[in-house]
Amino acid sequence: MVKPDIEQLKKWARQLRLDVLMMLNKAKSGHTGGSLSAADIIAALYFYKMRHNPKETKWPDRDRFVLSKGHAAPIQYAALARCGYFSPKELTTLRRFGTILQGHPDMKCTPGIEVCTGSLGQGLSMANGIALALRLDKKSSRVYALMGDGEQEEGQVWEAAMSAAHYKLDNICAFVDFNGFQIDGAVTDIMNIEPLSQKWKAFGWHVLMIDGHDMGQIVKALDDAETIKGQPTMVIARTVKGKGVSIFEGKYQYHGVPPSDDELKRSLEELGISADGWPERVI
Repeated sequence: MVKPDIEQLKKWARQLRLDVLMMLNKAKSGHTGGSLSAADIIAALYFYKMRHNPKETKWPDRDRFVLSKGHAAPIQYAALARCGYFSPKELTTLRRFGTILQGHPDMKCTPGIEVCTGSLGQGLSMANGIALALRLDKKSSRVYALMGDGEQEEGQVWEAAMSAAHYKLDNICAFVDFNGFQIDGAVTDIMNIEPLSQKWKAFGWHVLMIDGHDMGQIVKALDDAETIKGQPTMVIARTVKGKGVSIFEGKYQYHGVPPSDDELKRSLEELGISADGWPERVI
């Protein structure tokens, strides 16, 4: 299968942002800021890099993805729907009683979800376990994980960092969605995590620093990570919380607040996207 080019990936990222805004507005609940900041990374993972098969969700040779910042589930759900894991119509049921799309990823409810996440700090440990199991099974599959920057304040993250380096898990590539804000404000004010790149290097990781909204840089980082042997790779992606919509950008107040009807209208106008035919129609 021919991989999409950079412009096609950018278009997919716009589609995922539209999906997030629409489903959160419809649900009247959910996390806007951290879902939008991760859109470009998720688009590159699902439409460019990861080996996966929506028609065979348990394909043994698939790559695995762990959304450690589980509150950003809407952006993953959007990618899964657009890849064909379930009908895009399911996006209209986000957070409703009985839906397959819970507020946080649930492997027992949603096709394509590998592990249940949402309790911050645990995702990298689970990714380590998957990577070790793949090694034991002599699989070439890779494991990708996405963490938040506020999540770096959790102690378990650093236990997992030590473990991955100790066991030389070069089949892991983790991302930090470094948008600068967590639920209560700026990360630097709540618990400063800098110098983050030096910390990950000191823990034995190969570290890449990128602009998390530059699709070319994201793709290059994913390709480069596959060439690293003997150590795991950490991609620290500088992003903007709420990226793509100025009324949300850089505002922690929209960490866990959905767009109102008026904000949705303004968002779609700013993105230059029509919601006509959503969710069936692809932009």
